[in-house]
Amino acid sequence: MTETQKWNATDLPDLSGRTAVVTGANSGIGLTAAQALAGAGAHVVFAVRDPERGRAAAATVGGSTEVRRLDLADLASLREFAAAWDGPLHLLINNAGVMMLPKQRTKDGFEMQFGTNHLGHFALTNLLLPHITDRVVTVSSGAHRWGNARIRFDDLDLDTAYNPQRAYAQSKLANLLFTLELQRRLTESGSTVRALAAHPGYSATNLQSHAASPVARAFMKIGNRFFAQDDRAGALPTLYAATQDLPGASYVGPDGLAEMRGAPTLVGRSAAASDAGVARRLWTASEELTGVACPLGVQTA
Repeated sequence: MTETQKWNATDLPDLSGRTAVVTGANSGIGLTAAQALAGAGAHVVFAVRDPERGRAAAATVGGSTEVRRLDLADLASLREFAAAWDGPLHLLINNAGVMMLPKQRTKDGFEMQFGTNHLGHFALTNLLLPHITDRVVTVSSGAHRWGNARIRFDDLDLDTAYNPQRAYAQSKLANLLFTLELQRRLTESGSTVRALAAHPGYSATNLQSHAASPVARAFMKIGNRFFAQDDRAGALPTLYAATQDLPGASYVGPDGLAEMRGAPTLVGRSAAASDAGVARRLWTASEELTGVACPLGVQTA
């Protein structure tokens, strides 16, 4: 493929006979990714909080689809979803997320962004891992670099220092650290399953409409209109990570200026997102908070 023929959704391989779960598949890049995967022959499960909206979205997609309820902000819902799973799962795409919300809690009492974006997908992945045969792709963000983001182990819910942007950045950093440690555990256990991460660049979706600040919402509305790429382009890093032969723990994003838009390529991450020791500590904390342990039987240290 030449420089003028950059990778896009038409380059997806034949996915016939494969099953994919996409969280948050009822809108945005989740829906676009689900459409592309189903179009390539995969059976796609829309894992969504609102099944009615999920069915409406799935009705717009050709190919083989089904809708199952999943609320990432409710550990009981995650356990119910996983307990009902039967048979192989080739691809899990941890796509759903919330962004820069006013301070609120999940059903289990976690700060909503950390609880949904990280802890929900952490628990879901580990509960489904015995069924997964190919890979796990977790959607992160360039926001993992914001303000020298770090995991605040002494205050994961940011009770003493809540800020919508800080909470979002911590959750997206956690996505990358989760991917790093998951791949270490997969490798150590001898598994051929791969864990990868992706980010969509600056993509126009409804995610930004939930920002806590009216000023932030207005700013992002302007950005969406004049600078962002559409959700079809935003989904390409996810699809690339989901289907191409890449090393475990790879991170995929757009190849354009500041990784805001462009064709999918391997990209770098912050030093904080590359810290193996912090990744292991976060994993241990996540197991304790969710009550969900890694089924691979490898050591934390």
